[in-house]
Amino acid sequence: MRPDVHPGMSTVRCQISMSLDGFVAGPEQSLAHPVGRGGLRLHEWMFAADRWREQHGLAGGERGVDADVVEEMTRDVGAYVMGRRMFGGGDGPWDETWQGWWGADPPFHTPVLVLTHHPRPPLPMAGGTEFRFVTEGIAAALDQAREAAGDRTVAIAGGASTVRQYLAAGLVDTLDLHIVPILLGAGERLFVDVGEPDLEQVRVIAGPTVTHVTYRVRR
Repeated sequence: MRPDVHPGMSTVRCQISMSLDGFVAGPEQSLAHPVGRGGLRLHEWMFAADRWREQHGLAGGERGVDADVVEEMTRDVGAYVMGRRMFGGGDGPWDETWQGWWGADPPFHTPVLVLTHHPRPPLPMAGGTEFRFVTEGIAAALDQAREAAGDRTVAIAGGASTVRQYLAAGLVDTLDLHIVPILLGAGERLFVDVGEPDLEQVRVIAGPTVTHVTYRVRR
């Protein structure tokens, strides 16, 4: 069951993996360590899922609860929004040879709105993915994502700063936390400077190593 809250209008949904001590990325994020040192452990459950591997052109993988969650969170997504750091390529003016972390055929297959302070022309990729670079802020990016998505879901892909901005602005409808039983000790927290969002727990799924909790963000 997907807890939509805007019938006839795209739902804004965010899903993110978080350690038991509240971090969604490890310390010392860099081009060499895009989710920080130790941060990849947050996503190992997803990397092992056959659905994730299929989306990234890889064979094999495990079928089960976690794979079902991966399939659901990518189903019916009409557009994504992500921050400059998640798209990558460093800070400052663009090096336009950088085309993201995902190769020539990224797994999104929809428009992806990238938040940035530096203009860049749209970047069409194989498979239907087109990166569009938005300099006017989170509301403008969401407006463009909604227009592209129609009545399909808009996914706020991350990173942490982008998710925090949308939570603080009250623009997220559904928040999915994948709680991973590790301690990172340091890094980037999700729930900092987001105000006091009113979260209604609507579902808990116990995976073999990860607990998936879905919240409706009430207005």
